[in-house]
Amino acid sequence: MKILHAAVAGTLESSDVMIRIEPLEDTSEVSLQITSSVEKQLGDAIRAIVLEMIEKYEIQGAEIVVDDKGALECVLRARLEALLARACDLEALPWEDK
Repeated sequence: MKILHAAVAGTLESSDVMIRIEPLEDTSEVSLQITSSVEKQLGDAIRAIVLEMIEKYEIQGAEIVVDDKGALECVLRARLEALLARACDLEALPWEDK
């Protein structure tokens, strides 16, 4: 999936996560920055979930910033899916294809 423009999903409220994405020109690399209030306990799990979603939807050439405030895994996944749909101007992600 190609990231067309910057997008944001989520809030900075407790038990939520705010994720921002911006396209990177002239590269297929994905830059990932994660800050979390529970980073010591769940930082590796958060990173694994984000990387799994990046691979699942074949994201290339993007900078992703995750600011977690203790979100559950289902919330993190939902925010990521909303973010990708917004950044790619999709009405819905192609769940059936993946």
